[in-house]
Amino acid sequence: MALAVVVGAAWLHDAALTLTLLIFSLQAGFLVAAGWRALLLAASLRQPPGPAPAKDLPRYTILVALFQEAEIAAQLVERLSQIDYPPDRLEGFLLLEADDPETRAAIDKLQLPSWLSVIVAPDGAPRTKPRALNIGLATATGELLTVYDAEDDPDPLQLREAAATFAAEGSRDVWALQAPLRIRSPVVTESMFLDRQFAIEYASLFEVTLPGLARLRLPFPLGGTSNHFRIEHLRAIGGWDSHNVTEDADLGFRLWRAGGRLDVLSRPTFEPPPGDLQHWLPQRTRWLKGFMQTWGVHTRDLRGLGWRGLLALTMTLGTAIASAAIHALSLAWLLANLLIAMAADLPPETPAFAVSVLGIGALASWVNAAIGCRRAGMDYTITDMVSAPAYWSLMSLAFVHAAWRLISQPFAWDKTVHFADRTSSCEAATGRETV
Repeated sequence: MALAVVVGAAWLHDAALTLTLLIFSLQAGFLVAAGWRALLLAASLRQPPGPAPAKDLPRYTILVALFQEAEIAAQLVERLSQIDYPPDRLEGFLLLEADDPETRAAIDKLQLPSWLSVIVAPDGAPRTKPRALNIGLATATGELLTVYDAEDDPDPLQLREAAATFAAEGSRDVWALQAPLRIRSPVVTESMFLDRQFAIEYASLFEVTLPGLARLRLPFPLGGTSNHFRIEHLRAIGGWDSHNVTEDADLGFRLWRAGGRLDVLSRPTFEPPPGDLQHWLPQRTRWLKGFMQTWGVHTRDLRGLGWRGLLALTMTLGTAIASAAIHALSLAWLLANLLIAMAADLPPETPAFAVSVLGIGALASWVNAAIGCRRAGMDYTITDMVSAPAYWSLMSLAFVHAAWRLISQPFAWDKTVHFADRTSSCEAATGRETV
């Protein structure tokens, strides 16, 4: 708000100079973001050897928050049953809402593993996933804890890798681990463009960005699933923020403030894409709204965050918000210059430096996406590159929705609809390639 007041006052004083400074600031931001991507890519190349298997496997708690998931209840239980971990050291809770009898009925028809049970959350507000997780946290008896989503298909050995990583020498300050999330979608889909770009976005984030941040020992926003925690530290900071609609992003920085460190795993969890625009847009709106919430919370008081934490917060959540706000405007500006020049049969007067800045930013994104896709076992084609700016511009639509929802319904949870997995073949490979 203060920044908006300053910019408004400067505009009234000298509009031309203010516009010039704003454009220069945006260009500088593009260059900084491109350099940051290059740094993270370089850092992610340094992959430490995998941890030795844990000698004594600790008790592990699995939490899955469910709401209106009757269609995929059987699929979820089947996948959880495939987890390779001693049953006597494993407990899991399916967290249901009291007014969701359909999901409860679907689960009651299933034969649950001996270690898996149901908890029905009492009525209360806000109606959010983190509130349900906090109810599960209060019941958990494990030393370690992980969170999965209803649609997840985790690698059966993921818990063993996490236990070994927590037990490794020099890892006592590691309080949370993030497994890579990989998107797999049907060969035939009505939303191929969104599915492909969503999968590429995940590959860039979970295969390059987060490993790079972990190697630099910087905090990062956790993904909404496949987070693994030392339960004592999770409880010490009060669990999840029930009012934050991206409780995962917030939690990564709260753990950092409390003195913990975050790291990443190699064994993935597979997820389906959200689908067409009708389903993609509410999910992206919620994410951006939550990023705005988290940014506001953690910039109110910088004590405990430190300059390294502030740097990571700015270059992850800050740039995600800013880029979503300006992607469509930047593309529209570029296309307008080209179309006007073509209509007038004149060479475009687009400033060479401005176009170069946009090109450098796009190139950095393309390179990170290509490396991320290779590590995730996906192809990355020229078609994916050319169509990426259109996907980035859709982020601006989500940004407008998110900004309005932050004002009008700050704690409302836009739930993503999930369907049973009918994937006949997958774009994401089960193996992990390294570069």
